Amino acid sequence: LIVPLFPDTVFFVLGVFLICTYAAKEATKKTKKAKLYVPQIDCDVKAGKIINPEFIAKCPPGCQDVKYRVYGTDIYASFSSVCNAAIHSGIIDNAGGKILVQKVAGHSGYRGSFSNGVRSLSLPRWRESFLVSEGKPRKGVTYPSTLEYSSSKSTAVKSGKVRKEYQTSPVPTPATQMATTTPTPTTTTTDPSTTTPKPTTTPATTRTTTVAAAAKTRAGLHRVRDIAFRGTSTSASNRNILRPNTGIQRQEPVAAFRRAAGSPAHLGQPTSTHQRSLSFLSLGFSSKEELNPKPLESISQGNPNCKVDLSFLMDGSWSIGKRRFQLQKQFLGNVAQALGIGSAGPLMGIVQYGNDPSTEFNLKTYANSKDLRNAIEKIPQKGGLSNVGKALSFVNKNFFSDANGNRGGAPNVVVVIVDGWPTDPVEEASRLARESGINIFFVTIEAAAESEKQNVIEPNFVDKAVCRTNGFYSINVPSWFSLHKVVQPLVKRVCDTDRLMCSKTCLNSADIGFVIDGSSSVGTGNFRTVLQFVANISKEFEISDTDTRIGAVQYTYEQRLEFSFDEYSTKQDVLSAIKRISYWSGGTSTGAAISYASEQLFSKSKPNKRKIMILITDGRSYDDVRVPAMAAHQNGVIAYSIGVAWAAQDELEAIATDPDKEHSFFVDEFDNLYRFVNQLIQNICTEFNSQPRN
Repeated sequence: LIVPLFPDTVFFVLGVFLICTYAAKEATKKTKKAKLYVPQIDCDVKAGKIINPEFIAKCPPGCQDVKYRVYGTDIYASFSSVCNAAIHSGIIDNAGGKILVQKVAGHSGYRGSFSNGVRSLSLPRWRESFLVSEGKPRKGVTYPSTLEYSSSKSTAVKSGKVRKEYQTSPVPTPATQMATTTPTPTTTTTDPSTTTPKPTTTPATTRTTTVAAAAKTRAGLHRVRDIAFRGTSTSASNRNILRPNTGIQRQEPVAAFRRAAGSPAHLGQPTSTHQRSLSFLSLGFSSKEELNPKPLESISQGNPNCKVDLSFLMDGSWSIGKRRFQLQKQFLGNVAQALGIGSAGPLMGIVQYGNDPSTEFNLKTYANSKDLRNAIEKIPQKGGLSNVGKALSFVNKNFFSDANGNRGGAPNVVVVIVDGWPTDPVEEASRLARESGINIFFVTIEAAAESEKQNVIEPNFVDKAVCRTNGFYSINVPSWFSLHKVVQPLVKRVCDTDRLMCSKTCLNSADIGFVIDGSSSVGTGNFRTVLQFVANISKEFEISDTDTRIGAVQYTYEQRLEFSFDEYSTKQDVLSAIKRISYWSGGTSTGAAISYASEQLFSKSKPNKRKIMILITDGRSYDDVRVPAMAAHQNGVIAYSIGVAWAAQDELEAIATDPDKEHSFFVDEFDNLYRFVNQLIQNICTEFNSQPRN
């Protein structure tokens, strides 16, 4: 049976068909994946600066450059340039391209290597790592169209269009949701009850208090401070310090104290006729070092911009006295509040030292500032000597362990509080701690007076202990009553994670020996130019007996040790010694000079320092250079050769450490030597720690 179709029916069916087809196409369009917008990053961007735990980014051309440092092989320290690490791994080349970056936990060591035209460096330990792979999204991961930086800045979107995130799964993972949330910075005011007030400036009379009896009751007492604090009196005592075999006494700065109503007399605090000032000018700090503390919570995530693992070494020696020990505890409590302790921010433990160190509590004992401050207030004084070196060794070996709450992904920082000076050496213990990746800060209070310096076991102990001698890692406080002023500067410094890569840097890690051609072909004028070249390189390094050391050999047919590594320990002394080198004149026996430098300079190099030889010559050697150079290389000497005028290229390459292009230089005239100063220093820094140490 055939049913005839009327025209109206035909049009109706056709219309329904077209509508359904259009709807299907629109539904198909909507179900298509949103286009991924890939943010572009610059060549100098480090992985640690980006908050996102996983992201896709586009690298620009031209990132294959030594100034963009890379640390590690396959797994890279987050201190590395992201794009140059991608080139090193072979994911992209110098033309740039898309990469996928995944953050992983920190490692105890990163191996340097030379790959795809990029030399990566070694690193003892770092808090965070990352992997680089081809820039294709992984299933189930949401990738951001803008990147969040630790400085709260995000990459600028070059177009004004709103771009959707690329999502391969309808529901993002919890990890990616959390990572794309930017914490809102807030501030809070300091609790007045925790503030140490200043002593009054009201004139006060002094009373001398004998401490002979107290000294007899404390075996091994190296100095005694006995202070008489009166409840409401405006008089204060002098400090009489007793030292073994000396008759030295040092007076205490005068201050008036008043006990707050209802409080125990032994907790009397210095009174003030004016509000406490937060100015740091009296200690040489600028207002730029102020830091707003984060608000505290009973269960705190902490300050995410200050993720560090901190150990404070508090002075519990008898010399500090009960009153100063109380001031020290108040200082530590104020630091804990300003830091903003929490599981996602800084964690803090305390070790008290005297004759022997002991852990009061470790990193995982307290997870918020309130509980931590309460615990600090209850710490009793140990007594004993001020054995700081022993305490540093204890912390290096025991404190920063997984069992004690060390997170691995956060810098390890030790802050040493010292009253006066230590009673044992600190240099060796500090060096070992630094080379384990621990950043050491010293806060010294009331340093030795001129009449007391003869009793200091290790002069300049702070400069020998800290990573650099530029003042960043050390704070000197003239009085215990000024200690509250350094809370904010100290907090700002320990939270400056960009500078917490202490251990040793390329500028303070080496014994550099210059081997200088003094042959007749050089001439007096050109020889002075060579010495200026040597001085220009030397002055760029941090020179001291614990940092970089400089030595020099001059040669002709014979050799002469101008000065050894241990002869000069300041930059000025080294530069003066270089200037005093007199021109010798004679033949050119470069091979013998290399052997002589190996025996007289580098055989006496300090353990764990890189041995760097910089040889400057203007002609072909009369003897063989290959065998002596090979022997030097095998003994761990990193050799740079610099040839001038008639120097033989084959000899320069034989002398230089591989690869030759990075260790051998040639210039046609002595006056052009200066052009290689910056490049030479940059090359030394680029390969820092990538060569084995002796």
